[in-house]
Amino acid sequence: MQKLVIKNIGQILSGDLESPIFDGNCLIAMDGKIDAWGDEKDLDCSQATTEVDAHGVTLAPGLIDSHVHPVVGDYTPRQQQLHWIDSTLHGGVTTLISAGEVHMPGRPKDIVGLKAMAIASQRWYENFRPSGVKVHAGAPVIEKGMVEEDFAEMAKAGVTLLGEVGLGTVKDGRTAQQMVGWARKYGMQSTIHTGGPSIPGSGLIDADMVIETGADVIGHINGGHSALPDDQIICLCESCKAAFEIVHNGNERAAVLTLNTARELGKLDQVILGTDGPAGSGVQPLGILRMIAMLSAFGNVPAEKAFCFGNGNTARQRNLNVGLIEKGYSADFVLLDQAQHAPGKTMLESVQLGNLPGVGMTIIDGIVRTERSRNTPPANRLPEHIK
Repeated sequence: MQKLVIKNIGQILSGDLESPIFDGNCLIAMDGKIDAWGDEKDLDCSQATTEVDAHGVTLAPGLIDSHVHPVVGDYTPRQQQLHWIDSTLHGGVTTLISAGEVHMPGRPKDIVGLKAMAIASQRWYENFRPSGVKVHAGAPVIEKGMVEEDFAEMAKAGVTLLGEVGLGTVKDGRTAQQMVGWARKYGMQSTIHTGGPSIPGSGLIDADMVIETGADVIGHINGGHSALPDDQIICLCESCKAAFEIVHNGNERAAVLTLNTARELGKLDQVILGTDGPAGSGVQPLGILRMIAMLSAFGNVPAEKAFCFGNGNTARQRNLNVGLIEKGYSADFVLLDQAQHAPGKTMLESVQLGNLPGVGMTIIDGIVRTERSRNTPPANRLPEHIK
């Protein structure tokens, strides 16, 4: 049995909007699952197979990027870049969710081919996790001519996602709604492209089509890259029960508008974060941290709640067993502290002033994956991997 003990934690961020900070200075995980947390004196810390001294830094559930476009392994032909997933891990992200493997050279658009690629994509990231990162992939882009049996076949093979609706030949809300319904029937979650076109073959997806389609996630509601007009974004927030996905590659002003509207409507639990990378805007290994800091600063949201947009909210909207400090959830964590010389009295105050924290360690399934980040600014304090 593998036992992880993390001692001397400064504070525990829960990922839960209702109770974003938990009391306690110690956390224990057994066989890669969260087991207990609280005061060290009240916990059984003996017989640890892995021990970490946090040295007073903050522990948070690992961050989740709700919108990426992986291809094969840790390589992206879009940017001709290797190890982008490893770089993302150094930004505190431990889980990635595909919105479609659309950058695959020669991506098949015939129905047999797209089903084959979706199943293969799901398999190769299930069998190979770059740097230990969890990549939920195999997200086919729907095309004209697909029938219900196609979705049943993919779901039976393990496909759980649809790629961005609107990136293929299905451009009308009625057809998209029918296919999204078939996908949902077989347990597949859907995301719809929102805003202006992003890649050749995509087009404008306006609020009317988003509402008619009824997808589970309003992909890049702040544009990927170009945002919809303000009134349409407000309409989506008012009308939809779907997740409002704000991305780094989108319009930052529209991101703040979405956040403010969601808060006024009492819908902050529907706000989730992604990067929409790797894409024309490049690879953003710190994209989720940057969105947390930006939304906290310009959206006037306490930093501990802004972190929830990047882990717990996404976990709940995506039905994942990560992103929250809950018993039985995966022991995926990021340990971070205030960046050296950054303004603010604490890490959270510094983030709310718009500053990035320094990542000192990432842990996935109870295993230490990285120590001091090569991408974030250096932190005041660093956790120590004792054994």
